[in-house]
Amino acid sequence: MLRRYQMKLQVGWLSIVGKRENNEDACYCDPQNRFFLVADGMGGQSGGERASQIAVEAIPKKLQQIDFENSTPTQTKKQIEEAVAFANQKIMVLGESDYELKNMGTTVVFSVLVNGTLFVGGIGDSRVYSLRKGALEQLTTDHSLTQALMEAGTLTPQEAVNHRYRNVLYRYLGCKEGGTGTNLKQIPIQPGDRFLLCSDGVTGGASDPTLLTLLKSGTDPQKTAETIVQAATDGGSKDNITALVIFFE
Repeated sequence: MLRRYQMKLQVGWLSIVGKRENNEDACYCDPQNRFFLVADGMGGQSGGERASQIAVEAIPKKLQQIDFENSTPTQTKKQIEEAVAFANQKIMVLGESDYELKNMGTTVVFSVLVNGTLFVGGIGDSRVYSLRKGALEQLTTDHSLTQALMEAGTLTPQEAVNHRYRNVLYRYLGCKEGGTGTNLKQIPIQPGDRFLLCSDGVTGGASDPTLLTLLKSGTDPQKTAETIVQAATDGGSKDNITALVIFFE
């Protein structure tokens, strides 16, 4: 319950292996509903699982230090960025000290609720979407080569869908640049707002129009998360699939 703003927050999530042998995705929901994370690991079975797990363990440890009632936007952004940098450093150190984990890394997206404002951002190509007044918006920017090519004007969105570099990332937790560039956004919450945090297993099988329809029509966040995962599965997603849905009422 957000007492100051008299709004209820409800959340639901689901993470499945999909067509992979193991699940390298990870998800975290703060017991007090203050922040949420989704991570998608890479670097082989043991490496991917380890990296995403470090992300959803290390980042919450830092986020818990935020003063969720009184922190200013500047203070909140600083603490979020420090939390991401902390996780990135832990993953890099472990990758350098253990040969079997040397190529591990992970994406991460998050939403952090402070004093009626939602701070969202991420590293990699997992995404955060918002649904407000019937309009779906992607709030995060993919740190992928195809996204960079589109921004440079050398690739169209249609060409990017099946491009051979669509899954190649230039920024992720576990690389030197991974501790910065979360592209934080502040979203003042309004009643009726809905948010989706997801790994690319969702977007690899469910189009934006499909996500819009499911987020808009759902009445329960848990069931909505389940229908989104099923839609991605039915749409041919070949990856682990994780969807976390937040409703504000």
